Amino acid sequence: MNRNILYVVIGVLAVAAIGLGYQYYQESQKTSGVEVNVGEGSLSVETK
Repeated sequence: MNRNILYVVIGVLAVAAIGLGYQYYQESQKTSGVEVNVGEGSLSVETK
């Protein structure tokens, strides 16, 4: 029974590590800076 608990703990830690890694990846993919849009007769500048 102790080995089964160990496997469960390792599995939970692995899932948590994968989830945190994915969350970090998503945050790093967000762009930041300035966005400039030119439309008909207007200019829009947004900071991100």
